[in-house]
Amino acid sequence: MKVIHRIAELRGALAELGGAGSSGAGVAALVPTMGNLHAGHLSLVAQARRSAAPVVATVFVNRLQFAPNEDFDSYPRTLAGDCALLREAGCDIVFAPSEAELYPEPQGYTVHAPTALGDILEGHFRPGFFVGVCTVVLKLFNVVQPRVAVFGKKDYQQLMVIRNMVRQLALPLEVQAGETSRADDGLALSSRNGYLTPAERAEAPALAQALQQLASQLRAGATDLAALESAAMDGLRQRGWAPDYLAVRRQSDLGPPQAGDARVVLAAARLGATRLIDNIEV
Repeated sequence: MKVIHRIAELRGALAELGGAGSSGAGVAALVPTMGNLHAGHLSLVAQARRSAAPVVATVFVNRLQFAPNEDFDSYPRTLAGDCALLREAGCDIVFAPSEAELYPEPQGYTVHAPTALGDILEGHFRPGFFVGVCTVVLKLFNVVQPRVAVFGKKDYQQLMVIRNMVRQLALPLEVQAGETSRADDGLALSSRNGYLTPAERAEAPALAQALQQLASQLRAGATDLAALESAAMDGLRQRGWAPDYLAVRRQSDLGPPQAGDARVVLAAARLGATRLIDNIEV
């Protein structure tokens, strides 16, 4: 496994692997990460390996997607440990650029998701988040030129935003979704779980449980979505959570669901100082 920090070196390594094909699509399968890796990330690497392409994992904490009051400075940087995990998982190349390498000048050109998708849910509570995500992901796509990119369903809205960006910009790659990895008690794996105190970690599965309960009510035929969402948020508050949202949405575009639509239940809530997100398809 190669660990590469410079764009020029990465492009050289990719050229040795065969470069872009006649369709313009590259040879690699890309797994973008911000590092501090866990089993969920490694499951995405395993999925990328099944595409029969060399796997490139990126490790970069992207300042553009953090608001000034968020945890950019304290976000764990664990590159040595990440590389050990990626090597064991069969990754071929780790691209870990510095901020100066990926953003050698102020990033004046940015990518904005449509308001109807980018400014709801996560985009509402974290203004500018998807601008940062789309901008860095498009830049990584341009650097790596993958033919496959794998993103986890845990970040459901992010996955949808990136898929739509790829489609509308006619990028020659396939976006694959990886299933959410969970601990034995149901908590969705996340790099931010490490912020939880032992008592908070014991309480954290309540978020997935609230989603499961709401999903069960929907499967049983409940139709008053506003009442269901309100009750679920109240239940979390009573347990000491500070929920941002718990919402039932249409899977296809995260709009309000109509009868017969495939649905997804999404949640974001703070437990102590840690903000957790999760979702369940219904």
